[in-house]
Amino acid sequence: MRPFGKTIALEEARAIIERAIVPIDRTEVLPLREANGRVLAQDVVSTIDVPPFSRAAMDGYAVRAEDTIGASRTNPRTLRRIETIYTGQIPKSHIGGGECAEIATGAPMPDGADAVVMVEETDIDDRGSVSIFAGAAPRQNIGRQGADIQKGQHVLQPGTVLNASRLGAIAALGLTEIAVYEKPRVAILSTGNEIVDPGQPLAPGQIYDINRITVSGVVSDNGGIPIPYRTAADTIDDLSRAVEECLEQDVMVFSGGSSVGERDLILDVVASRGEMLFHGIAVKPGKPTLFAMVDGRPFFGMPGNPTSCLSNAYILLVPFLRATARLPLYEPRTVSATLGRRIVSQANRHQFYTVRLDGSTAFPAFKGSGDITSLSQADGYIEIPASEDTIEEGTIVEVTLF
Repeated sequence: MRPFGKTIALEEARAIIERAIVPIDRTEVLPLREANGRVLAQDVVSTIDVPPFSRAAMDGYAVRAEDTIGASRTNPRTLRRIETIYTGQIPKSHIGGGECAEIATGAPMPDGADAVVMVEETDIDDRGSVSIFAGAAPRQNIGRQGADIQKGQHVLQPGTVLNASRLGAIAALGLTEIAVYEKPRVAILSTGNEIVDPGQPLAPGQIYDINRITVSGVVSDNGGIPIPYRTAADTIDDLSRAVEECLEQDVMVFSGGSSVGERDLILDVVASRGEMLFHGIAVKPGKPTLFAMVDGRPFFGMPGNPTSCLSNAYILLVPFLRATARLPLYEPRTVSATLGRRIVSQANRHQFYTVRLDGSTAFPAFKGSGDITSLSQADGYIEIPASEDTIEEGTIVEVTLF
């Protein structure tokens, strides 16, 4: 057996991983309909005014504001309708003194008119005479040309995460595609002679591969593209082959083979190909976690136990991956709750203890590092610092939600 050397504190591990972050610089051009959630890689500068013409902001009558001065229900002003303007039509007439044009919301304003009186403040007779019951101020109820976006305006900057409204602003400029940063490609591989793909029959001593599925989900949710590889056997040759294949991707995440047993050969393989930055963190679950640089590629060696693997994927891989993908920091939602049962934690290890919520009460849900239900049947987790070993029932705790 090869016991752990000195484990490092969680914050030290985070700092080491953070120093290895290199934001992705490859870009690709996507149709707008495929760019939601992606990170913009170009300046977006408008070549047009938006709207490209002055337009009515509501249904009513385009008028000269001076012709409506003093208008009221008891003392209306009467104007002559000379035209009706619908959306998509070009006005045919100039509005002169005593004239108006019926106009639909969004239709272009005719020359000579400088205001719109909403239809509710008007009445029209069968001869086309329009009674105006309220005075209008210049520019009233008009969307001015360029009021939203002006030609030459910087609309969006590189590094902006695109969402529905931002894509709408790009579409308003007439663009159909946009340059975004590529998503980091993450090689995901499980190790161990006992690991079998779901769907295959289990032989004695074998278990199904959980980690490749859970880590893939974490990667997909946080800006990366999961690239699953076939399970590697516990031999130097097969592990070396697996590392060589996975170097095609931007990041490597292996699970299993990072503990202290004599067959945990991944340590030897990684050490022979790159620089081991740490092995072992003072956390629970997830102590046997390693991080290395292999031929310039970040390498995460996660524990084989499903809860340990997924826990450290959330805690360590997610911040790294989001920064690599140029996404904002992950800020999970937290709630305060009353602890429903006493918890005893292992001394000198920072513990992430899963809990389930029943109203405003948090009950322990952690079973063991090898039990995926420790996470799947939990609503979140609480953190127990290494300096504490007991949290009493009734204590107010902060629950980080999944």
